[in-house]
Amino acid sequence: MIKVKVDFNILIQLLGMAGIIGSLIFVALEIVQTQKIAIAGQQQGRAALGMKIIEGYSINNVDFQSIFFELDKNKNLSKQEIAHRNSVHAVWFLFENDLYQYQQGLMDEATWQAKIIGMQWIYNNCELRPLFDVRANMFSAAFSEIVKSFPDKCNLGKQGNTQ
Repeated sequence: MIKVKVDFNILIQLLGMAGIIGSLIFVALEIVQTQKIAIAGQQQGRAALGMKIIEGYSINNVDFQSIFFELDKNKNLSKQEIAHRNSVHAVWFLFENDLYQYQQGLMDEATWQAKIIGMQWIYNNCELRPLFDVRANMFSAAFSEIVKSFPDKCNLGKQGNTQ
């Protein structure tokens, strides 16, 4: 049998180094989490800005879709129609932000599934579909793919629909 003599000072140094390495790993994990939260905050800020812009249109009874996308200053819509259409645009900003929050692990599965149901409902409200369609290429690819994967109840029976 081989006798190993362990110097107490070396053992203390090894334990100290292990503690330092453990602390560094913990700090690195905290930095990654903080970065995720910061980026999610930036994404949420962009969504809030989009919603604030639409709010400005709504306060003035101006239809965001008509002015921003269709360049139609003379579209004849009631105040209720304008409010409804502007709200739907705001909700699309919110849903895209929700996807990012979910992807980063900042939203639980049950809440995300509820969001999916809301997205499907709005997407399959055929009167409101043009509001999504005009913005589809402006959303993140991941978000557009999710929405376009929904059964399309507005184009059933139309040419090109494989659903």
